[in-house]
Amino acid sequence: MLVTPSGGGDSDKGRPQHARPRDGVDLAARIDDFTQGTIRRSAFHPPTALDRRTIADGVGLYLDGRHKDAARLLAEVDFGVSTFTDTATGRRFAEIADRAPESARGWGRVYIDLSRPAATWSVQVPHPVADADSEKLGVGAWRATPGGVMVLAGANRRAGEGDAADVAHRRDTVFHAVCAELVAHRLPAIQLHGYADSTEPDYDVIVSTGKGDHGRAWGEGLAAALKREGFDVCRVWVRRCSLEGRTNVQGRAAAAAELPFLHVEFSRTVRSSPRRTADAVTAIREAARYSAQSAGATRAERSAR
Repeated sequence: MLVTPSGGGDSDKGRPQHARPRDGVDLAARIDDFTQGTIRRSAFHPPTALDRRTIADGVGLYLDGRHKDAARLLAEVDFGVSTFTDTATGRRFAEIADRAPESARGWGRVYIDLSRPAATWSVQVPHPVADADSEKLGVGAWRATPGGVMVLAGANRRAGEGDAADVAHRRDTVFHAVCAELVAHRLPAIQLHGYADSTEPDYDVIVSTGKGDHGRAWGEGLAAALKREGFDVCRVWVRRCSLEGRTNVQGRAAAAAELPFLHVEFSRTVRSSPRRTADAVTAIREAARYSAQSAGATRAERSAR
């Protein structure tokens, strides 16, 4: 596997190198360290249009199997690719991350499961820290269903000037550019959020298809699986709830492409409980078969055009 090292002197910049695989990484612990040690204190430096396009194109090249080209392109904006083996699943994955101090720019990371010939779905975590422990749900979902791409924001949504770092509601971020690239690759997406118990005290989870309705069957499957796990679920297409995700820009991009997208909010009680988090992940895994089927169908449609 060709990787770009995550460290090194200036002489390494822009030049992909062979490196020995670094096995035995606990992905959950790695992301927890990143969340607590970096995201929590990170500033946010708005990326330029070129920064956003370069990183998104690099992710796209990697998904297409053009790993050498991806590493070269990403190095132009001081991003790199490293590969690891997750100790919990035994699956290889690629981590695309900033090689510059991550707390300076706050552009986030991308994780790609390498255990399948091609990615089939994505999980998005736009508000780590602000939606405390939402990244744990993201890791659990990624681990539960092979073939996933996880996109993780790199700063608190309040880190930037105004709402500059609120990546779920802005199109001028690395997070959105990467998610738009995943839309171009026809990957269904589930985006995970969190809310205070007092916001919707009658529910544990709010499931929405965002702006569109192409994820309705997937959403129904997820709601049913969550109910089997003992959660009280608000289905936005059935009744009005808070936090419906209609203005979410990643959901709008998916709707415009007629691609399944789910916007899922979990209460603080659920997110703070390892047992309930595990139950939620079980439900996401049970419903994930729909996303894989959707990805296969949309890729076939794309090939036929």
